[in-house]
Formats: sequence, C-alpha cells, structure tokens
Amino acid sequence: MRVAMMGTGYVGLVSGACFADFGHTVTCIDKDETKIAKLERGEMPIYEPGLEQLVERNVREARLSFATESAKAVGEADAVFIAVGTPSRRGDGHADLSYVYAVAEEIAPLLNGFTVVVTKSTVPVGTGDEIDRIIRAARPGADVAVVSNPEFLREGAAISDFKRPDRVVVGIEDERARAVMSELYRPLNLNETPILFTGRRTSELIKYAANAFLAMKITFINEIADLCEVLGADVQQVSRGIGLDNRIGSKFLHAGPGYGGSCFPKDTLALVRTAADAGSPVSLVETTVRVNDARKKAMAGKVAASACSA
Repeated sequence: MRVAMMGTGYVGLVSGACFADFGHTVTCIDKDETKIAKLERGEMPIYEPGLEQLVERNVREARLSFATESAKAVGEADAVFIAVGTPSRRGDGHADLSYVYAVAEEIAPLLNGFTVVVTKSTVPVGTGDEIDRIIRAARPGADVAVVSNPEFLREGAAISDFKRPDRVVVGIEDERARAVMSELYRPLNLNETPILFTGRRTSELIKYAANAFLAMKITFINEIADLCEVLGADVQQVSRGIGLDNRIGSKFLHAGPGYGGSCFPKDTLALVRTAADAGSPVSLVETTVRVNDARKKAMAGKVAASACSA
C-alpha cells in the first residue's frame, strides 16, 4: 500500500520507517527543508536504537522516501497519517491542535480517490470529527474515511513497540477503512497481535486513559515511598511485593521524582481539561497531576537540603 506520513518527528519517522519495513511504500513529509535534507543524507533528527539502520535499508530498497511537498504523495496514497505534535496549549492546558488541523486543511484538496486519513498524533476525543469536518468543508465530494490510530511507543524501544505491540487500536466510523488498516498492519498477524477496532471517539480516549493510568501508578508508588520514609519501610521491597501480583504488575512501580517526559504531563492535563469541559471530571487524574507537581517541588527541596548539609 502507499502511505503518506505527515510529520517526521518521533512518531512520524518511526512509524513511517516501520511501515516501509512491512513492505509498504512510504513518503515522510515535513515542511522543514533542513530536516528533510538531513534525512535524505541518512542523518537522524532523533536518537532511537536501530532507527538509522532501519531507515537506511528501506531507503535503499526504495520503500521509504522523504519530501517537503505533499501533493504527489498524498494524491497517490491509500492512507495519509497525521503525525504532528500536540503540545499543551499555553494558559489552559488543553492540547494544541493547530498543527493537526493545519495538516487536515493542507491535504484536503490533494486527496484522490478513496483515502483513509489516520490520526497518529495524540488528540482529545472529538478531534477526528473536526478533521472530518475540515476536509469535507474544503472538499465536499472527497471520498475519505477519518480514522484514529493512537501510538504507544516508548523512547528507546519504539521500533520493537511498533513491530511487536501489545495491541493496535483503530477507531473507525466507515467500515471501508477496516480493510485498509488491516492490510497496513497485516505483518503483525504472524505474532497474533490483537487489533482492536472501536469507534473513533473510543480510540481517541483509549490513548489518554492508558497514559493517565500509568501516570497514576507512578504517583501511587511515590506516595507510598513518602509513607515508607516515615514508617521505616523499604519502598523497593514494597514495590516488588505488590508488583509480583499479576493483577498489578511491576511496571511503572519505581519510586522517583515524579513522571515527566513528552507525554504524561501534557496528556494527563489534556484529559483533565477535556473531562472538565464535558462536565464529567476525572478526580483521580486531577489528584495525580496535583500530587506529581508537588512531588517535583518536594524532591527539589530534598536536593537543596542535602546540598546545604554536605
């Protein structure tokens, strides 16, 4: 199949290279001419183990290419992926969807024949509806199906996560999209990877709910760590003791300075804002955000106190 990947950031580049390795013909598109020139020279804009070799092999075998102009690749594509950033919006914590909507506006006049437009970016519930509206407003006759396909990639293990995922989540409203998405991920059938087809809004929420749950696990063990300090218990042994319970699991139960990174802070905050706007607050996630913020300040205080006493 032919794929146009809009965005060559972490998600777009890894996903594009992996789809090419699955045997599809992929064009990764980015407005940044410098970045595209570097990619064409084999220089990676990010560090991810195995990515340079993966890109080099698929470029050499003519399955993967890079471009700054989207017209040709989008016009020929069976699927167009939106893989641009959705940072926290300044002032209110909502996800900034301006890049996502800009891509929808850009590709609308370029679509040719039945095309599946896939949101790979992490977006709030209802974003797919707005992408659909934008495209149809620009091209009332467009034969398009807008799909949600959230990513679950960990930095440092992204290629493995893409090729051997726990599951693939696909949110559709048009049954024709099921066949296209099934074909894109067909190589995963060898590993019997579960592909969960849901409604589009459900798929969008799954991504936020998953990240919020993991953030809550981190915050939980950090509060237990504070309690261990007061009671004279060993939080590492407590973590191991509860992590051996198969219902709980050991991952994300390591006490530390709180969660950070590029996803958890913005995604938990975006979920809180989305829920508040919907009139259905998520109190556990609100508390997680608040406790995590306090944790960072407390840890900074401990470091300062330790420096002063040294």
